[in-house]
Amino acid sequence: MSEEKVKILLCEDDENLGMLLREYLQAKGYDTDLLPDGEAGYKAFLNNEYDVCVFDVMMPKKDGFTLAQEIRSINAEVPILFLTAKNLKEDVIEGFKIGGDDYITKPFSMEELLFRIEAILRRVQSKKLKEKVVYKLGRFTFDSQKQTLEIDGESRKLTTKESELLSLLCANLNDILERNYALKTIWIDDTYFTARSMDVYITKLRKILKDDPGVQIINIHGKGYKLITPTTEG
Repeated sequence: MSEEKVKILLCEDDENLGMLLREYLQAKGYDTDLLPDGEAGYKAFLNNEYDVCVFDVMMPKKDGFTLAQEIRSINAEVPILFLTAKNLKEDVIEGFKIGGDDYITKPFSMEELLFRIEAILRRVQSKKLKEKVVYKLGRFTFDSQKQTLEIDGESRKLTTKESELLSLLCANLNDILERNYALKTIWIDDTYFTARSMDVYITKLRKILKDDPGVQIINIHGKGYKLITPTTEG
């Protein structure tokens, strides 16, 4: 993932809760804009680019569901998470019907909100990876679906983890892939996997890619890795 921070649009009319959520998310590394109502939130969305939207359902001037519908009419992809004191089944269904990606009922913990946002971001990244299947890396052709890496007519089969890691590197080509993000995305269910273990996979990929000196995986101290290549088409 790039160094650029994930940008969140947070719309919450409870001033104290809104400020607490914004401060918490910013402390966790998310660039967060806080707006007090749906109208202000809509104007902010038109003037900025956001990676995730977090909307309280019950807001003055324009409620969260209406705001979500209007945003969906101009952007069908941006993830939307609803915050609400309601827990009626009909409200949950309504939220998903109008294009919501998740729904959290008050009161909730800050950690739960963070986990849900991270889960949404992983799904978005996974979808992007699936949309692009074949990458041209210098003299190499990488097919992430078939898990093959071909050079000069010779094809090599990669393991699932090698392929997933190379896919993330390709998705962030010539940019930084943060180490923690890669760990959470690929090894989310493996509590025993460590960053040091991932270095082993990086070393394996370097050996596999050594036939083209123009394609390299370099360490970015304290951050992660960067796949650099002279060719980005594919």
